[in-house]
Amino acid sequence: MIPAAACMALCAIAAPVKRNVVDEVAWIVGDEPIFRSEIEDQYAQMRSEGTSVAGDPYCVIPERIAVEKLYLHQAKIDTVEAPEGQVQGSVDKRLAFFINNFGSREKVEEYFRKPYAQLREQLLEVMRNNYIIEQVQHNLTKDVKATPNDVRKYFSTLPEDSIPYVPMQVEAQIISINPVIPAQEIEDVKARLRDYADRVNRGESEFSTLAIMNSEDGSAMQGGELGYQSRSSWVPEFANVAFNLNDPKKVSRIVETEYGYHIIQLIDKRGDQVNVRHILLTPKVNEKDLREATVRLDSLRKEIVAGKFPFEDAARYVSQDKDTKNNRGVMVNPQTGSPRFEMQELPPEVARRVEMMKPGDVSEAFIMKDTKRNKDIVAIVKLTSRVPGHKANLSDDYNMLKEMYEAKRKEEILKEWVERKIKDTYVKIADGWQNCEFEYEGWIK
Repeated sequence: MIPAAACMALCAIAAPVKRNVVDEVAWIVGDEPIFRSEIEDQYAQMRSEGTSVAGDPYCVIPERIAVEKLYLHQAKIDTVEAPEGQVQGSVDKRLAFFINNFGSREKVEEYFRKPYAQLREQLLEVMRNNYIIEQVQHNLTKDVKATPNDVRKYFSTLPEDSIPYVPMQVEAQIISINPVIPAQEIEDVKARLRDYADRVNRGESEFSTLAIMNSEDGSAMQGGELGYQSRSSWVPEFANVAFNLNDPKKVSRIVETEYGYHIIQLIDKRGDQVNVRHILLTPKVNEKDLREATVRLDSLRKEIVAGKFPFEDAARYVSQDKDTKNNRGVMVNPQTGSPRFEMQELPPEVARRVEMMKPGDVSEAFIMKDTKRNKDIVAIVKLTSRVPGHKANLSDDYNMLKEMYEAKRKEEILKEWVERKIKDTYVKIADGWQNCEFEYEGWIK
């Protein structure tokens, strides 16, 4: 999620600034003006996207811009800088997202009403500021650590109607296996990739065109382009080959990863980052393979239910799910880092089984989609616990209440810091822009 200040800046990208000699200066913060046109542009873009503003936009928007300027000024004092490689990688991902949604670079330019190169430069500035502001905020709040006593005191001060309701949650364990893929299917996939590579190397086809037409990766619409990435962004098998490429005219050997089989073409290298295109093909699992895997897991389930060995041991020695096998098969909610899930947070195939189970039950084997790797797998799940919906309490929801306290304390620290900076900073708000209920005190002096 983009912080409010950065979101405002991103909105401004979509509308050209129509500043001229009669443009009104609404605010001055330090020695930097905030123009009416800047505020109008951001407000117009927010309306076009259906983004609501909590309050009078002619009060909220300039105040947010002013707060952003305070953070950026502090960053100069503290010598906080954005890592250029990370910023460029984020921008390239965002531009790829735009192209995927709008269909082409030309349509992106039409929507944002500016050349692609100019859009990229403005996005770079937004992302740099976004990173810098987040880093300044982190530096200000990094020492916030709640003790059990802090959490108890915080909970005791919550009014009854402010105690959050926690929907029903479950904890589950999973064992999953990948169906055996026939060797001929794998060979067919490799043969297709070898053909694509030969056509590109002979100059008969463009790699990007083949990627658009054939790749099974989400980057296909961008011609397989992944944008500038660091080595750690990719699985090692892919990264090792991508970072060793030197000739943009040649195509790599076939690379096998957990996602399937790839061929890769270098676009450019920049510092410790590389930009490549790739084509991904995934061997397909047929119904026979899925049935055989289902039979194997159903047999395993019967032995678990019969008490021959615990689910945890089976997960460790049988499961092929790298995310859970070394954690006793325990599923972890990626949104919270907790083993608890609300029903809508579970994979749909798992949720359908768990909904009808009692704690301790082990499901029959079922087919589910591994969305991360875009393939069908076979799984069994065990319902470990079911916590009914309830008002939050210290015994069941300590971690959630701890996070609430820490978030509140961080907000307080940042608010106190901003108001101290306002006192020490020259601020002038023009007539007609002062009749506001500002979030922070001290703007009008």
